Amino acid sequence: MIDDFSVFDHTAERLDDYQFSTRMVESGTVSSVGDGVMWIEGLPSAKMEELVRTEDGSLALIYLLSPQRIGAIILKETPDLCAGAVVALVGQRLKILTGDDYLGRVVDPMGMALDGGGGIDGDDERFLDHPSPQIIDRDFVHEPLYSGNRIMDTMIPVGHGQRQLLIGDNGTGKTTLALDIVLNQQDSDTLCIYVLIGQRQSAIVSLVETLRKAGALAYTVVMVAEATAMPGLKYLAPFAGCALAEHWMEQGKRVLVVYDDLSTHAKIYRELSLLLRRPPGREAYPGDIFYLHSRLLERSTCLSPEKGGGSMTALAIVETQQDEISAYIPTNLISITDGQVYFDQKLFAAGILPAIDVTRSVSRIGGAAQHTAIKREAARMKLDYLQFLELEIFSHFGTKLEATIQTRLAKGRLLRTLLGQDSQSPFSPRAQLAWMIAFNDGLFDALEENRVRSVLIEISSVADKGFLTLDDPRSRWVNLIKGTLS
Repeated sequence: MIDDFSVFDHTAERLDDYQFSTRMVESGTVSSVGDGVMWIEGLPSAKMEELVRTEDGSLALIYLLSPQRIGAIILKETPDLCAGAVVALVGQRLKILTGDDYLGRVVDPMGMALDGGGGIDGDDERFLDHPSPQIIDRDFVHEPLYSGNRIMDTMIPVGHGQRQLLIGDNGTGKTTLALDIVLNQQDSDTLCIYVLIGQRQSAIVSLVETLRKAGALAYTVVMVAEATAMPGLKYLAPFAGCALAEHWMEQGKRVLVVYDDLSTHAKIYRELSLLLRRPPGREAYPGDIFYLHSRLLERSTCLSPEKGGGSMTALAIVETQQDEISAYIPTNLISITDGQVYFDQKLFAAGILPAIDVTRSVSRIGGAAQHTAIKREAARMKLDYLQFLELEIFSHFGTKLEATIQTRLAKGRLLRTLLGQDSQSPFSPRAQLAWMIAFNDGLFDALEENRVRSVLIEISSVADKGFLTLDDPRSRWVNLIKGTLS
């Protein structure tokens, strides 16, 4: 076919460098369009995940090759796209610009600004789907990522480079905790990327405003593929956020990525796979649904010093139905990640916030990154708390309890009160250490229940003044706390 090719590429660079000549271009024809998917006839040299552009300016990603026709996921659709349109190969895979200009911005998975702040200039280009770092290029997780949450930082610690799952029913506080963790990175030199997949516009606006008011938007990128976006954009959103994070990780920086949420992402992938007539498997998900998320989360790691020492931490959110933790997608993600924080609907209904079920939450590698002092104080705390929960269930039968059992129950109820925490009220590492020392030494035992929270805040404010560091002897911390309470 003889064509000037400008029909298929509308960039200024192409027009500036254009030289008038006759050239041969391979082309195809759109046979049908609908539901975010395009079927194409022709293009015999097409490759998987290669971009194609139609004569009206629409853009699609090839995702199925068959002898009869090609299936492509539409990324950009114009009103003029219809059957019979001419299609040409762009000749490249999908890339996204990366760089510091993204910080403080709200963008879509194609890197286009959604906040009205003008265009974004990138430093480099990266493929959205990129192989994870080699094992030899990785390092052990050794630096703590402080969430500011008293339960997580003591019993379920997370380290930089870890992949942690936030799992629970809808409306139990998963997004609230993830947002609090992002807000707590303000003074930690950690860059954040918050990926929103299929969320309502009102929820997106609320999250962006919360980040802006707290001053956290300056070090955060909000990657948005809202509910009304093309299915292809919602499918690409986590991969685009991961590509941005990799750029900073390879520069030796620490990055935190929140995927909110991967259960919606799995449903979008199932929808696209069924539309492309790929064979369905369990619950109609395609057979490679496990590979979809494993290749995404495996890119989160801690690089070795020879590779710059950067890290990418992933907080993946997944939704359950009726507390069914053994469902297909949740179990897949549990097996991929390095631990999970489980949110319980009954705890939320009882007003125990955050509604984290310690009995079903675990961090498999985060303990290796905990500071020695915090690890020492938290050593028996989780075990004692789990034993308290069992004793509390037993005490509901009305059996007469020994004095030692009653003391342990009182200690457990006190700990549950101390672990309760409002949103957007983070605790620094020094404050975490201070309240744990006070609890382990029994300094809260004589307090009335209504005074526990006020004393806790008082201790944390004194700890935050910086008189002592985490490396100071425990005796000095005890004296500081006792002096505060006296």
